[in-house]
Amino acid sequence: MSTRCDTGQHDHHDVYEAQCPCRAMLDLLANKWSALAIGALEEGPHRFGALQRRLQGISPKVLTQTLRRLEDVGLVDRTIYPAVPLHVEYELTQLGRSAAVPLNNLRTWVEENLDLTTAQR
Repeated sequence: MSTRCDTGQHDHHDVYEAQCPCRAMLDLLANKWSALAIGALEEGPHRFGALQRRLQGISPKVLTQTLRRLEDVGLVDRTIYPAVPLHVEYELTQLGRSAAVPLNNLRTWVEENLDLTTAQR
């Protein structure tokens, strides 16, 4: 069966096809920092500094890039509050909350099963 997965609107997406644009979304969601940022934002809106403290080990540059990519695809909203100093918060969109469900399951699985993997032997 032939599938059409190039650009634009699709009747069928197939992540296994080389040219399918859904691979870019899979790549974004499979990224460690994206998955952790989405998880942190499940707790509710966060300011940049709070996210950076929660995601131990992430640099400001990588956090900025990650949040921008998540915002660009519609998983995260960025709200600027006019105050001195400027107050910016990040929160999951409805689409982001739906992506958080399988990512939460994956994080839980990793935490519960890491000791059983050969990586820890």
